[in-house]
Amino acid sequence: MAMIPNFFGNRRNSMFDPFSLDVWDPFKDFDFPSLSSFPQLSRENTAFVNTRVDWKETPEAHVFKADLPGLKKEEVKVEIEDDKVLQISGERNAEKEDKNDTWHRVERSSGKFSRRFRLPENVKMDNVKASMENGVLTVTVPKVEMKKPDIKSVEISG
Repeated sequence: MAMIPNFFGNRRNSMFDPFSLDVWDPFKDFDFPSLSSFPQLSRENTAFVNTRVDWKETPEAHVFKADLPGLKKEEVKVEIEDDKVLQISGERNAEKEDKNDTWHRVERSSGKFSRRFRLPENVKMDNVKASMENGVLTVTVPKVEMKKPDIKSVEISG
């Protein structure tokens, strides 16, 4: 009977019973480093790792849109480094905990975030504009007007 599974409980915990609930974990005795062992990967530093940013190029500009729900424009920074790199950063503070509150789930992230984008050569760095509406940051980086080359027809003799 040991080979027949019992679906209604009373499982035997035997390593010889293929239907036993005990699952052998070959790694249980190894001491793997935890996330806290890597401070650069701690929760505080990776709060907005998944901050979503769209980058589209139009004939007139490069447009970046970042989803930053719940943030005010004062909590977000848009910077340009060395006229080549656009950096969007900010911080969302954690809610203050009241000792009388019972938390059932905490899924919203808090902490710092930063996203960087190397800009192409065809941008006007002195005309960058940013706006924030309904939790969406829009950064518009205008493009330099590329002068179309003068094309002259050459008559072919012959």
